[in-house]
Amino acid sequence: MTLDLRVPIGMMFGLVGALLTVYGFFSDPAIYDVSLGINVNLWWGLVILVVGLLFLELARRGARTAQPTA
Repeated sequence: MTLDLRVPIGMMFGLVGALLTVYGFFSDPAIYDVSLGINVNLWWGLVILVVGLLFLELARRGARTAQPTA
């Protein structure tokens, strides 16, 4: 059994990205006046979520192409 670090890293980024995206989606728009009206929580949450999904996809591809050693 091998440990692929991309799986827990991808899950961590995915969870944090999802939480930040949900918070950005449901938060009060008035708090974004300081950031020129840009919902930074929503946009960075989406970026982090995509990075997490990318890590999980790379881990899935790596597990598929790995040859078992006997």
